[in-house]
Formats: sequence, C-alpha cells, structure tokens
Amino acid sequence: MAPNIEAGVFGPQVFCCLQPPSVQTTIWILVDGILGKLAFHGARALCSGSVRTALVSISRALPACASRSAAAGVCPASSAADLRPLRVMAQACVPSLGMSMSANHVTTPRQHIAASPVRSQQHQLLFPLSSLRVLRAGGAAQLPRHASVSAKQQGRRGKRAAVCALTAEVGEATISRDDVVRENDPTNNVPDTIFSKIGARLHTRADHPLSIIRSEIHQYFDSAYANAFLKFDHLAPVVATSSNFDDLLIPADHVSRSYNDTYYIDGTTVLRTHTSAHQAQLLRDGHTHFLVTGDVYRRDAIDATHYPVFHQMEGFRVFSPEELAAAGGDPTEYVALQLKQALEGLARHLFGDVEMRWVDTYFPFTNPSFELEIFFQGQWLEVLGCGVTEQQILDNCGLAGSKAWAFGLGLERLAMVLFDIPDIRLFWSNDDRFLTQFKDGKLGIKFKPFSKYPPCYKDMSFWLSDSFTENNLCEVVRGLAGDLAEEVRLIDNFTNKKGMTSHCYRITYRSMERSLTDEEINEIQAKVREAAAEKLKVTLR
Repeated sequence: MAPNIEAGVFGPQVFCCLQPPSVQTTIWILVDGILGKLAFHGARALCSGSVRTALVSISRALPACASRSAAAGVCPASSAADLRPLRVMAQACVPSLGMSMSANHVTTPRQHIAASPVRSQQHQLLFPLSSLRVLRAGGAAQLPRHASVSAKQQGRRGKRAAVCALTAEVGEATISRDDVVRENDPTNNVPDTIFSKIGARLHTRADHPLSIIRSEIHQYFDSAYANAFLKFDHLAPVVATSSNFDDLLIPADHVSRSYNDTYYIDGTTVLRTHTSAHQAQLLRDGHTHFLVTGDVYRRDAIDATHYPVFHQMEGFRVFSPEELAAAGGDPTEYVALQLKQALEGLARHLFGDVEMRWVDTYFPFTNPSFELEIFFQGQWLEVLGCGVTEQQILDNCGLAGSKAWAFGLGLERLAMVLFDIPDIRLFWSNDDRFLTQFKDGKLGIKFKPFSKYPPCYKDMSFWLSDSFTENNLCEVVRGLAGDLAEEVRLIDNFTNKKGMTSHCYRITYRSMERSLTDEEINEIQAKVREAAAEKLKVTLR
C-alpha cells in the first residue's frame, strides 16, 4: 500500500490514481527524501494559496529527484520523470483555492541541458546548451505566463528586477527568465524589460500590422515561386554568438559585436540581432528556399523610429550547379539579376507601380550587395538590403559549386510607411483603438490617430565618464520608464578648460494610452538620475 502523505493535505484520493508501482515508489522518494521534501513543501504551499512559490519549489526539486530515483535503480528514468501523479496532487489541492489547473501549468520536469549545441526538429533552438535551460514542450513544471517575480527574487536582483513572466514561449520552446537575465554574470547585459518581449510574436498575431505585412510577402513568394519557399516564423531568438556573427563572416572587430549594440546572455550566446542568425543551420539542414521571420534585438536609441526589439524577414534562395550551368554566362551576374527581379516584384506587390532604384552598398555576408529604394510619397525610401551570398558561407555549409541570393527587410519600417503609423511603440500597444483599425489581407488601411496625450519633458545634465555611451543611457531610461519614454535627445554639450565634457539630454515622456501625472514622471526621472550616476558612472550636475 502506498504511504498516505498527510491525508489532511492531499487526502487518500491522490494515490488511487497511482497504478504503476514504479510511480508510487517515485512519489514516495520525492516526498520522503531531502529533495522530495522540497517538492512536498512546494505542494503544501500550493494548498495554502502560495501558487507561485509552490510551483517554483516543485520545478526546482523534480529534476534531481528524478535522477536520484533512476540512479538508485528504483525506477527507470522515464518513469522517474513522469509527473502525472504530481499533477493529480496539485489538482486535488486547487479546488479549495477556487482555481483551475491545466496541463500547461503543471506538466513534466525541467530538462537541464549540457554543454553542447542543440537544435530542435523545427529549429526553434539554436544556441550552446550550457547557456540556456530549456523547458520542454509538455516538459516543464511551468508557471503561468502572467506570473510575477517573487519578493525574494526581487530583493536578490535589486534595482534590475521587474515584474514580468518567469518564462517565455517561442514555438515549442519555453525559455526561462533566469537563464536570460543574469544579475551576477558580468558578460550579461539583458534587462527584464527586454526579456519580457520574448515570445510576444507580434508578427503572427491576427490583424496586427506586422502580421499583415508578413502574410503579404509570403503570398507574393508563394505565387511567384509556386510555394517553393519554406516559412519559419517561430525560431527562438536565443542563438550562439557564432551563428549570429561568425557563420556570416562578420569580422571580430565589427561594431555590431560590441556590448554597446548587442544583448549578450553570456560570452557565447546572444539575443539574435538579425534573422540571418539562422541561415547557416538551415542551409546545413538542406533547405534551399526559405523565409525566416522573427523578433530581433539591438541596443538602440529612443525615438519614434527606433526600438530595441523589432521584426525582420530574411529571404534565401540557393541555385544548384546544374541550374547555373543551364543558365550559362557569369553565375554571379545571373543570380544578381534573379534577385533584383524577385525584389522588384515584391516592391510592386506591396507599394504598387512605384519608381525604383538600386544602390550599391556593403554587407559582410554578400558580394555584390545592394539596397532597394522606392520613390514613395515624394521621397526616396530604403526598402531592404540584399546581395549575392558570399561563397565561403555556402562552402562552409556543404554547398560548394552553388550560388545564392539573400535579402533582409524590417517589418516595422514597411508597416510604418504602408499604414502611416507615426511611432514604433504603437506596434506594442494593447489599446483597442489601435488594434481594431487593421484587418488581415488589407494593405490600404491608414492609421487614424486617436487622442494624443501631452508630452512631459525632463532635462538631465552630467559630466561624462570614460565609458559613457548614449545607448547605455537609453537602456537606463527604457529600463525604468518602459514605453513611456518617447525620445532621448542630446540638446547641449561643452568641454571645460579642464577637458571635462558635459552633456545635456532631454527626455520626452508620453503615454500612447493615457495622460501622465507630474508625480509619476518626477518619480521616474529621479530614479533615472540615480541609476545614471550609479551604472554609467557619470557626475550629475
């Protein structure tokens, strides 16, 4: 007979569901052992109403308990990892709390991963395993997406802490916050405000402007190339530094690699700065025609057209040696011509019969490289960058003898033009006055501004430190003000006789959805000043 674990807590009904003896034994070890007591106290806390604390305790204890059980020979690893009985326990407690417990809230244990690269079957994950803990789909004692950080965790993280979900779901992957935001890792510069954006998937939301643009581009390529292009919309944004830079031949001293421009999880892992980070792996997997869309992350300025998270689409097409031989002539010129024809057709599909021009440019991963500009609403507008893929990239992916073209475009840039959206922050708005204006399949809709609330201006002057950068200041402001920060602009600077340089920045605060009070802005500004002095080592004036 299975031991009765405090019938007053769980009741005898819990174990009537435990049929396999190995599972009974596993649960007993879970509760009776030292690690088991952690899970027990977690479940006990669940009964008393501390849901978040309970699930955190359970999720932390389970992997080691499962390993302990399997190592002891009590049950196979597959049984030790089966937490359906634990779900029964939780469900037995939940009714008294007036709550419901779905399989999405209590499932199976965290999968702790070792130090070697991994890629899921659908390419959701591309990163060194030692740098990120992945909670398997259907395999995590997972908190609800809206769960907030515990008070203890907030105290431990100090001023960097923010109320946000503890996990983010991307495709079939669930990413743990604690493995992306690392307070004690000097190589980590990802704040909570950035982690909170992971998994938002604006580009796949019905009737969202970014999703509308994505769908229109997909339709064009499906029509022009008979559904030849595979679409990848749910690849996780956590990637190896090598995938984001080295595989694309980006030089070691390139500015884009700096901590001032890129969000580093650690020295070998970043939040992707472009969807091209998945290019090499997809090629190694044998894909020759693909469109990759996703959120990308860059430390950037604060103004109406820049945001640290935006959305890109990468297009890629490989030409086989046989196809190149049949075309004759210079293969690079042939591929460049095919590229331009494809993208001119895309521009006409999106903007109508507009005037276009090609501008030569430079990218580390293409040669030759081009930018496509269109004459739209009285001015020349850059639409996208593209080029013929560097041969070394193809050779490294086992495609020697082939040629390819690639392009990349920003969805926000196109949507702001096509829908007349004046501020990039609006894409993240949950205000129905914004969201209900757009419908899937309709490109001709123009955004109608709703009431524009007044701005609040605050100036801040300080003497610069040797390590000061404007991007770091913007990170401080954004971390404390969030989307209330509309603009950070340098309005004055001078150098005194001692060689000390002073900058004066004007910070514009404005909500897209409500009027701000002087009290709340004064409080935010005071925190910004304090944080700037502490983190940026500037001397306030």
